[in-house]
Amino acid sequence: MKKICIITGTRAEYGLLKPLIKRISEDNEIELQLIATGMHLSPEFGLTYKEIEDDRFNINEKVEILLSSDTSVGISKSIGLGMIGFSEAFERLRPDMIIALGDRYEIFAAASAATISRIPIAHLHGGETTEGAIDEVIRHSITKMSYLHFTSTEEYKQRVIQLGEEPERVFNVGAIGIESIKQLKLLSKNELEKSIKFNLDKKTALITFHPVTLENNTSEQQFQELLNALDNYKDLKIIFTKANSDTNGRIINIMIDEYVNSNKDRTIAFTSMGQLRYLSAMKYVDLVIGNSSSGIIEAPSFNIPTINIGDRQKGRIQGETIINCKPTEKEIYNAINLGLSNIFKQKIKNKKNPYGEGNVSKNVIKEIKEVLLSNSINLKKKFYDFKR
Repeated sequence: MKKICIITGTRAEYGLLKPLIKRISEDNEIELQLIATGMHLSPEFGLTYKEIEDDRFNINEKVEILLSSDTSVGISKSIGLGMIGFSEAFERLRPDMIIALGDRYEIFAAASAATISRIPIAHLHGGETTEGAIDEVIRHSITKMSYLHFTSTEEYKQRVIQLGEEPERVFNVGAIGIESIKQLKLLSKNELEKSIKFNLDKKTALITFHPVTLENNTSEQQFQELLNALDNYKDLKIIFTKANSDTNGRIINIMIDEYVNSNKDRTIAFTSMGQLRYLSAMKYVDLVIGNSSSGIIEAPSFNIPTINIGDRQKGRIQGETIINCKPTEKEIYNAINLGLSNIFKQKIKNKKNPYGEGNVSKNVIKEIKEVLLSNSINLKKKFYDFKR
């Protein structure tokens, strides 16, 4: 039986991969392997590997890579630890293919180790651009190391081909995050309020803000500008989800804690909400604020405004629900005003999400099984010259 190994390093990534993990676990022609790494294994970030176990999936390997430092040196050392840990895990598990999603440094380490071990990689969400983050070059590097490609839009498919990947190995399947929105039974408003111990009795914003990793020491300044803007909305309730382990992410989390302590009547913060509560919150809040990809990819399926701050997501395809603004108090304030306005909400009503309608995992597994079961993989890839 062919073994497919899925790598997950963050709470958000696991939530996206969950439909795929479930489908593989139920398939009698292939065997699921799971490796948890990165933030999943960190007490600081909520030990979210427990969410995987709570979903009754077996974790075959836990690869410890996360250092207490979030400096560029610390991140580089984590990548080095990851290559050591993944190479050893792959030697024990002997997977026939690994599945990797996105553009984080944990996935870069896993893909590098798999490449050296001659294990084919199926990559999700390649071809995308995020000009404000180091993820941009990491994502394209993983694309070149991968054998199968599953993109979220047609434009991204063409970009992967432009990078020299042969068209017959590149598939536009849509964004896998949309599948969870379509398939999960989301919590009712009352159930969500009880679960998070926070009432959504006024206008509410869901905020996720991560460091802009191609800028030097801007995290504290930019996040303070956002907090200053929020001070103008004393009646706006706020749900913060904390930043990831990227360079300078910890300062954002400290600032969130301080802000919540000073505004206990209208704010709450989570290290990890979990997929069900996070998506359920999206359903009931009035707007999403920050610079997370979830505001660009998943939030439009709920027809709610996203205030996208700064350059972190610059270059991504965006729907009409997105309001872009610079990371200054005035621009953020004006964007929030627009997002809360009835005129804008009417404008975006029933707009389609450019990232598809779901049912991604079925198509991904179909293509993976076709190449694995036919033993047709040839890792001596030819460079495909893109014809304009």
